[in-house]
Amino acid sequence: MSAAQYLSEGRDFIDAAICRYLPEEATYPESIHKSMLYSVLAGGKRLRPILVIAAAEAVGGNRHDVLPFAVATEYIHTYTLIHDDLPALDNDDLRRGKPTNHKVFGEAIAILAGDALLTQALHIMTHSDLMDAIPSASLLHAAHDMTRAVGTAGTIGGQVVDIESEGKPVDAETLEYIHVCKTGHLIQACVRVGAILCQANSGQLDALSTYGAHIGLAFQIVDDMLDITADESQLGKDVGSDLDKKKATYPALYGLEESRKKAEKLVEDGIGCLEVFDHRADPLREIGKFFIERTS
Repeated sequence: MSAAQYLSEGRDFIDAAICRYLPEEATYPESIHKSMLYSVLAGGKRLRPILVIAAAEAVGGNRHDVLPFAVATEYIHTYTLIHDDLPALDNDDLRRGKPTNHKVFGEAIAILAGDALLTQALHIMTHSDLMDAIPSASLLHAAHDMTRAVGTAGTIGGQVVDIESEGKPVDAETLEYIHVCKTGHLIQACVRVGAILCQANSGQLDALSTYGAHIGLAFQIVDDMLDITADESQLGKDVGSDLDKKKATYPALYGLEESRKKAEKLVEDGIGCLEVFDHRADPLREIGKFFIERTS
């Protein structure tokens, strides 16, 4: 199966369950639930939950068993996007081709919607009744991994250094820290938790961790490039904003051609880590290639 087919089927699988673990829009107070659903239903490739599923299947697991946890990772990702778009951070007007959450619901509700999605994700990830085929110890291990990935040692830490680096000269070490933390750790965690939930052995988990780290950094490098080269209608958000804000990016430090080479080498090395797996890891191999080829 090609990456396009696997991602399309995976997106449909996730979308069919994406609202299952959220309050209905009409639940009081309606404003917060409308805001949460607005961003969750705004579209997207659902790459992070698909990575959870692909990793689970690579070690012999069942996608239905990990579905609630996978959906929860999309809630976390959506929370990061809502907050990233806020006036105090990137101040973006568009996300996935639609007005950003704070443009529709106001800053206060947008902030609270992000908080609520993160909180709901943690509730789901530790809800053993929703995933009774998964040992409680595995749920706890996976939730611990995920929360570390989005805390100050991960997404939040990367965002802080990203903000503090705007308009300043940034060296290669700081640039890599920003990208690995603000984007890479969450992608790596999605791969890891899929394996953890399905009782991967230590060798499998180590291989998948390295794969996730490589493709996670590659994903953000390509994001940097798309901010320069993509069409706004394809990208679904404002282009050129990194340049306008004088953000630390790979093209700014290395140029477009060298950045592409770095991303390609990362994906190549990441896919190489999957040699210990059979054909069940083919979706992960194809997703790695897709990360380089994507145009949005």
